[in-house]
Amino acid sequence: MSVEFDHTIVPTRDREKSARSLARIPGLEAGEPAGVFPPVTTANGVTPDFATVDIDIPAQHYAFLVPEDGFDAILTRLVDAGIPVRADPHGRHSRRINRDDGGRGVYFRDPAGHGLEAITLPYGTDPASPLNGVTEEVPEAV
Repeated sequence: MSVEFDHTIVPTRDREKSARSLARIPGLEAGEPAGVFPPVTTANGVTPDFATVDIDIPAQHYAFLVPEDGFDAILTRLVDAGIPVRADPHGRHSRRINRDDGGRGVYFRDPAGHGLEAITLPYGTDPASPLNGVTEEVPEAV
């Protein structure tokens, strides 16, 4: 039996704002709401569907595998939008990206406070590469 991850519901204070924000960073589009959820469809068909809720929202983490040749455009959109970036999930390396597993990665927050991550190689690709060990500074304008 083949099992694939299809979608997840992302709680937020403003579903349209969060969907547009997530879509803009990697250069995707927020789709028309399917029922009450505006989706952002990724290349492998998985959709984060955004739901407006009126409760305290615990921060979640969502990671996106992006092509190496698209990483700079993502970083540029983050910097241009004034969204703080960091090389690690704990925020110890602000204005830096990581070089984990021989690729590149960056962490940032969405409007609801969820932790988002863009990586160019999956974790475990290069076992000799230390996690959160090598970082490089993000220029003011990419």
